[in-house]
Amino acid sequence: MLASITWSLCLGLALEVSCAPSVHVPQALRRQSTDNFTSYSLPPLESSGLNNSVRASAITVKADTFLYGPSIAGNTSFWPTGSLGNSTVNADYSALSTDSPLDETNVEDDVAVVTKTIEAAGGLKQLSDYELLYKNQWKKSLPEGVDVGVLTNYTNDLLFSMERLSVNPYSIKRLDPSDTLAFQVDNGTATNITGTTLSELLNSGSLFYVDHRDQATLESTGRFAAYCDAYFYIHPLSGDFLPLAIRTNTGSNLIYTPADTSNDWLLAKMMFNLNDFWHSQWYHLGALHNVLEIIWEAAYRTLSDEHPIMALLKRLSIKIFGYRVSAITNLINKGGLIDKSFAFTGAAAGVSTTRLYQSGAAGNFQSNYFYQNLQGRGLYNNTFGPKIKSYPFLEDASVIHTSIQSVITTFVDSYYTSPSSFQQDQELQAWIAEAKPAKIMDFPSSVDRQTLIDILTQFAFLGSAAHQTLNTNDLAEVKGTLPFHPASLYQAPPENKGVTDLMPFLPPANASIQQLVLLGLFARPNFVNSNVSLSQMFNDATMLGKMNTKVADASATFEKEMLAQSEAIAARSFDKDGLSQGMPFIWRSLDPQRAPYYLTI
Repeated sequence: MLASITWSLCLGLALEVSCAPSVHVPQALRRQSTDNFTSYSLPPLESSGLNNSVRASAITVKADTFLYGPSIAGNTSFWPTGSLGNSTVNADYSALSTDSPLDETNVEDDVAVVTKTIEAAGGLKQLSDYELLYKNQWKKSLPEGVDVGVLTNYTNDLLFSMERLSVNPYSIKRLDPSDTLAFQVDNGTATNITGTTLSELLNSGSLFYVDHRDQATLESTGRFAAYCDAYFYIHPLSGDFLPLAIRTNTGSNLIYTPADTSNDWLLAKMMFNLNDFWHSQWYHLGALHNVLEIIWEAAYRTLSDEHPIMALLKRLSIKIFGYRVSAITNLINKGGLIDKSFAFTGAAAGVSTTRLYQSGAAGNFQSNYFYQNLQGRGLYNNTFGPKIKSYPFLEDASVIHTSIQSVITTFVDSYYTSPSSFQQDQELQAWIAEAKPAKIMDFPSSVDRQTLIDILTQFAFLGSAAHQTLNTNDLAEVKGTLPFHPASLYQAPPENKGVTDLMPFLPPANASIQQLVLLGLFARPNFVNSNVSLSQMFNDATMLGKMNTKVADASATFEKEMLAQSEAIAARSFDKDGLSQGMPFIWRSLDPQRAPYYLTI
């Protein structure tokens, strides 16, 4: 089962990554090792008469040896090359590889157990049999199990719709009354479902849309998929956020609604989930990994290692260049894990990542700031239409974002004590200017106090809360749970409504286990309640020991706030209506003791 899961430490010549047993560090860089200076500092003023040549020389060495090379895993941000760039990638990937053996062993042990369970039951013969994949299974790789309610309430329309406001909050937008409708739902059907017409929902600002039609052009693995777009709406009476219609955009291009038979409508939601699952993973690669990598590259080439900003970015970027390498080695390579489970190939993953990044949907920086992104899609502080009644992602992520911003504000104010200090910091100015040759999309062209706070807050937020929402534990706990979230269909979408048996469309036993193997490798239970959990984001004694005490105090406050938030999430239960955060499942993803504070695989 796991023969394909290998974590080679050498990529070979294709990526120009050295397999040498040690990493060469230029002499100029050794002189500014963090062990050789007692505190981080802004660069001395040129007019001060201080000797700044060693610091400047070390930056020059970095800029000359850490270069921008062609992108890998899609055509997105530059990839490091040059002698220092190559050794940095190699070191990050080698460090990343040390995480995997424990995870692989856990998954292998669990696969042996679940395989026996399914064989003893005679396979998966009906929808309820998929519960066998989870009940008393995956004890090592997913010891706390899947989120409560996901397996029992997946036929509930509210669970399906609220996943757009929690599990993948980056694919949906509110339609403006001036927007053209992508497809129609006849007035009788719409009124029976919602109490009003499609046009009236649009005009009232109550209609939302997700579009995955671009997946129609992706290379297929030979399995099947629809290419869904869908409407969601806020009910005019209850205020609930609910699904209205799903269009398949393949075959006879059927449009499904809750008025269809239970089998037809459930299949439609499964087909949509397949597309949304695909979108979330390659949006995450483009919007999080690719964006943070290029910002880090530009910073590394322009900031001294003595600079407090560089120290902070290093803390937030552990093994940052190991992940794309791991993706092309194990995930999106031909015959890799994506090919084994998904309807689209690993090569198609690169295509999707490229599209999302280059369009700006994933690749833009400022317009994807936490609140700006939500506001731009009409999900927050909207000027038209009713407010979303329950918004779990906003609820949980805003707590983390506020606390991160507080630490960053203290950090910036403690080093930049006057408006002129931003202009006087030549390294900071060089970093901002470097955005142009680095081709960082939508990066600020100038910097002041608030701009720097925003940049660093977004950097920290993307690598922690945003990443955890789309990846890591959430994959196995919610996003990829079966039978509701198949990575592939095993029969072509129907040409006509009236499906009586959903099983031919769903992954059989071996394929189901393979999908859960893939997700289990991302679960990383060893991260939970560990020193890499989100609550420990700034808690690094070496870094804080070389910063001023105000930053250390802010870090301690951050940890207290995150531990309190963790306790609040852990205490969640269903209310009298069987709901948690307005959803029929208990979402745990953004528990700061479960989520890691930096990008992970």
